[in-house]
Amino acid sequence: MRTLLHNARLLTMNETFDEHLCGWIVVEDAHIAAMGDGPVPDMHKAADEIIDVNGDLIMPGMVNTHCHMPMTLFRGLGEDVDDRLYRYILPLEKEAITPDVVRVGSNLAALEMMLGGVTTVADMYWFEQHVGRALDAAGMRGVVGQTLADFDPPDHNTFHEGFGLVDDLREEFRHHDRISASIAPHAPYSTGPKVMERVGQYAADHPDVKIQMHLAEMKSELAWCEKNHQMRPVALADKAGILRSGAIMAHCLELTPEEIEVMAERKIGVAHNARSNAKAGRGIAPVEAMRESGLPVGLASDGPMSGNTLDLFSQLAPASMFAKLLGQSRACLPARDVVQMATIEGARVLGLADKIGSIEQAKHADLIRVSLDAPRMNPIFDIYAALVFSASPSDVLDVMIDGQWVVTDRRSQTLEHQKVLGDARQVTEQFKKKISRIDTIS
Repeated sequence: MRTLLHNARLLTMNETFDEHLCGWIVVEDAHIAAMGDGPVPDMHKAADEIIDVNGDLIMPGMVNTHCHMPMTLFRGLGEDVDDRLYRYILPLEKEAITPDVVRVGSNLAALEMMLGGVTTVADMYWFEQHVGRALDAAGMRGVVGQTLADFDPPDHNTFHEGFGLVDDLREEFRHHDRISASIAPHAPYSTGPKVMERVGQYAADHPDVKIQMHLAEMKSELAWCEKNHQMRPVALADKAGILRSGAIMAHCLELTPEEIEVMAERKIGVAHNARSNAKAGRGIAPVEAMRESGLPVGLASDGPMSGNTLDLFSQLAPASMFAKLLGQSRACLPARDVVQMATIEGARVLGLADKIGSIEQAKHADLIRVSLDAPRMNPIFDIYAALVFSASPSDVLDVMIDGQWVVTDRRSQTLEHQKVLGDARQVTEQFKKKISRIDTIS
């Protein structure tokens, strides 16, 4: 299959940030075959599908570096309740989270992300095989992490069982083109050093399996590490062997300059969750300091219970504005850097920069078409600023992953929109009955 897109504004996000104001791109099967500016050369005019994009923007698909997809089904629950985690979420997870519920929530998440221009996601949750299967059916690209924790999770009673689930996940997606398995200890305080050491050894024994973990997320985590182990989270994780090359650490708010250097030396990737960090009142991550040290930092939505939305347009402006607040200058974390974090740098965090994240010949064709027609997008002096501060998910018209259209004219081609919503609403009604019972008991 050969597709030609022309009359496009191409934002390549390559090393030199090349932009073609009237460009064209040829996709052959799953890969980018050629691209350029101006009239399409005769040698590239023949194609099975020829699309005039009428001056719309073609850019790389966005990369969400940290998510808990099935938690779409908890979105908005108990927002004003201080103890909602222990009052609602953990009891509901233990009682109501099943493989089928995970499938329903993952489908809702995949639909939302694709419609918002996200083509790749790193996820960690329970029953993660079913998350991987949902991503596969939707046509998305993903790094799926089986979570391990000690707070009575719904899919394993012991860590030994949890590691067995990681084995199953790894085996199922061992040879998959778009989905890869990872191991996801929840956090230092919810696993402990011995389990983290076992995770580090597992990753050493299985280099194809990445580590995902929440790290240095909040002050209570610092207090737990200090009280129980007389060290800070980064030192504890490093001693346990978690900080391995290619590991993905989410949040990373509470870092010293020395800890940033250690993480850079270990070649860690960081998932920055600006919106959910702020919503929880936990502070501002030192993004510029991390990036200056050489740490790749990608943008992330976090789970829909924490950040509510799963698109990255909702993360772009907060990431830039919070960095400006931290540095007390509007020059901090400029718009181009933020778009870079949402695309090629996010791909680098996930170890996928050789495949996706930029529009370059031979890379996989993960592309999105963004309309520039909305009044709030005009005039355009700086395309990066327009994307960061003006654009929204509704501006995404078409989405291609691995050379296949998964969204056309804002309609999913791989998921039945109304069925996805209907299934989610049905599960929500079941949750409401359980919530009512919790409120009655309390």
